[in-house]
Amino acid sequence: MKGSIRQRSKGSWEVCIDVGRDPATGKRLRHFESVKGTKKVAQQRMHELYTLEQGAYVRPSRLTVAQFLGEWIRDYARPNTAPRTCERYEEIVRVHLIPALGSFPLLALQPHHIQKYYTQALETGRRDGKGGLSALTVHKHHRLLYESLRYGVRQGILIRNPAEAVTPPHGQSKKPAMVGANRVQLILEAAKKTPYYALFFTDAYTGLRRGELLGLRWGDIDLEKSTLSVVQTLQQLGNGEYIFREPKSKRGRRQIALSPSLAVLLWEHRLKQEHTRKLLGKPLALTDLVFSQPDGKPLRPNTVSRALQEIARSIGLRGVRLHDLRHAHATILLEQGVHPKIVQERLGHSTVATTLDIYSHVLPGLQEAAARRFDEGLESALTEDQVAEVLKKNVGKMSANLPPRVVLG
Repeated sequence: MKGSIRQRSKGSWEVCIDVGRDPATGKRLRHFESVKGTKKVAQQRMHELYTLEQGAYVRPSRLTVAQFLGEWIRDYARPNTAPRTCERYEEIVRVHLIPALGSFPLLALQPHHIQKYYTQALETGRRDGKGGLSALTVHKHHRLLYESLRYGVRQGILIRNPAEAVTPPHGQSKKPAMVGANRVQLILEAAKKTPYYALFFTDAYTGLRRGELLGLRWGDIDLEKSTLSVVQTLQQLGNGEYIFREPKSKRGRRQIALSPSLAVLLWEHRLKQEHTRKLLGKPLALTDLVFSQPDGKPLRPNTVSRALQEIARSIGLRGVRLHDLRHAHATILLEQGVHPKIVQERLGHSTVATTLDIYSHVLPGLQEAAARRFDEGLESALTEDQVAEVLKKNVGKMSANLPPRVVLG
C-alpha cells in the first residue's frame, strides 16, 4: 500500500497517502490528514482513503447520504429526467431513503445498511404505518439508490457502489387485467352516457397511453388517410401545472392506422367540438386538443382514470383501470393472429421482446391455435387415400434401395 502513518504527538497521528504524480509536471502528489486517537484508528482511516482491493485514492468527503441524494436530484435527475419522473424520485428520497439512510456519512454507507433498509421497508415501510411496502415498490427504491450511487462513482466521490452488493426483493409487475372483447364492449356501451366516450373508444381501438391520448391534437390526426400520429404527451405535475413533452423513445413517436369505426367516431366528435367552440366564440384550431374541457383546457389525467373505474364498477367490473384498455387492445390483436411486431409498433414498445414479455399470458392459447392450424394444413394437403396410394407406389422402390439385411447369431 502506498501510504504511511506517523505519530505527531500523544493521541495524534498523520496519515499520508501517495496519490500519484501530476500529469503536467510529473511531481509526486500526496495527501496528508491528521487523525486523533489510537494508531488503530489512524490505520482504519488510511484504509478508508486507500483501498486494498482497488488501490485507488478517494478524496475525503463529509457528505451525508441525505446531502448526496439532494445533490443527485439537483444536478442529475432534474436536468435528465421528465418532470413527473423527477417528482417521483424526490418523493422516494424525501419520504423513504433520507429517513432511513440519510444520516450516514456517504463514505461510511455499507451494503448491510442498505439490505437492512429493504427488510424494514418490506415489513413496516408504509407511510400510514399499516404494514410494509410491496416488493415491487422496494425494488424501485433500489433502482433509484443504485443509479444515484453509480453517479457518485462516475463523479469520483465513491470508489465502489455499495448497492451492487445488495440483493433487492424481486418485484414483479402486476399482470394486466383480463379485459376481453366482450368486456370492452360493455364498458364502451356504458361510457356512452358520459363525456368521455370518444376518449375511451379511441383508447380501446388504438392502445394509446393516457398521456398520449390527452396530448393528442387535431393536427396529429389525418381523418382522410385514417391515421393518427403520436408526437407529444400530456403530464400534470404535483403543483397542478400541465406540461407537454415528446415521447420518451423513438418507438414512442409513431403513426397508427385507424379502424373505419374509429375514424367515423372521431369525425363526429370533431363536429360536436367545433359546434361547442363556436358557441363559446373560440373556433377550433389544429393545435387544439382532441380530448379536452369544453373551453379547450386539458383534462385532468386522474379525473379521466377515475371516470373509467366508476364506469367499470357500475357494470360489475372491479379493479379495471384505464391502462387495461391498452392491454385489451394488444390482447385482442394477438388473439386475432396479428403479428407481435405490428402490436409492438402500435403500442410504442421499444422492442418486440417487451411486447411478448408483457402479453405472455396470451401465448399459450396462440401456441395451441398454431398446433391446430398445422394439423389442419397437413390434413388439407393429402387425403388418407392419397397418402396410401403414394406409399404403395414408392414402397417397392424404397425396399430395393435398402442394404442387405444382416442376421446376427
